[in-house]
Amino acid sequence: MTDSGSAFHTPHSHVFLGPDHARAERRTWAVIILCTAMMIAEIVGGAMFGSLALIADGLHMSTHAGALLLAALAYTFARRYAADPNFTFGTGKFGDLAGYSSAIVLAMIALLIGYEAVSRFLDPVPIAFTEAIPIAALGLLVNIASAWLLAGGHHHGHAHGHSHSHDHSHDHSHDHGHSHGGDAHHRDNNMRAAVVHVMADAAVSVLVIVGLLLARAFGWLWMDPLAGFIGALVIASWSVALIRDTGAILLDRTPDPGMAAKVKATIESEGDQVTDLHLWRLGPGHLGAIVSIATSAPREPAHYRQRLADFRDLSHVTVEVQHLS
Repeated sequence: MTDSGSAFHTPHSHVFLGPDHARAERRTWAVIILCTAMMIAEIVGGAMFGSLALIADGLHMSTHAGALLLAALAYTFARRYAADPNFTFGTGKFGDLAGYSSAIVLAMIALLIGYEAVSRFLDPVPIAFTEAIPIAALGLLVNIASAWLLAGGHHHGHAHGHSHSHDHSHDHSHDHGHSHGGDAHHRDNNMRAAVVHVMADAAVSVLVIVGLLLARAFGWLWMDPLAGFIGALVIASWSVALIRDTGAILLDRTPDPGMAAKVKATIESEGDQVTDLHLWRLGPGHLGAIVSIATSAPREPAHYRQRLADFRDLSHVTVEVQHLS
């Protein structure tokens, strides 16, 4: 039988945002402002001076700003609806959803760059070196500035929280203790996607500059599409990794099999049996767990909650105890 216990529930929060959420949100909006200003300057300047290359780069910058806007909106909506009870396990996955969407956009960009590179291999086009090289250099400077701004809000901190004990069959505990970064479930995939967009743009800018310089110096026009194709491969690689990681989170794949094994071993060290265990990510640095336990001892859910208190990343734990007759 399953222990029915008390019917009393203490209200508790389901806010599972990362410790750097507010700072990352501000930094992302700052980068959007920078990219938008650069975009407007390039498009207006291109129209005034008759530079098609400048207008093209401005339009490219608009896609860059659009991808970052997706990240910024994810931060804003996650914060705004963090306490909305309609989100059963909070809004911590908004960033992962945005990261997944950004990864899809990155994959499409990689395909477009690769297609254009192959087309230019087969049908070379004349290159306006005088315009193209300064524009690529300017784009690189903007990306370096963007990366610097984003990096200011992307570090691992300490999460502080609370703990609630409910002495009944389905026991919910919240333990937001000190979480030291480095583990995948601490990663802010929304910020990661924004940084990847900037890094991808910077990498392409570097390759384009090298390709243009070699093409101008030695007449190797094929260097420009080759640089673009290499850039497409780099972006595709980053995109696949981001899709894999964020997709796993959205599908509630166990984020840390090692921790799951330790949780089970901790419970079963007293002779009890874990009959069911679910471990998933709720947000950066926050994991949820549902544990079903069969025991012949007169133990209550609070006992097992205390046993799991050392797992500081377990922010929401549900314990079900089945007393064997």
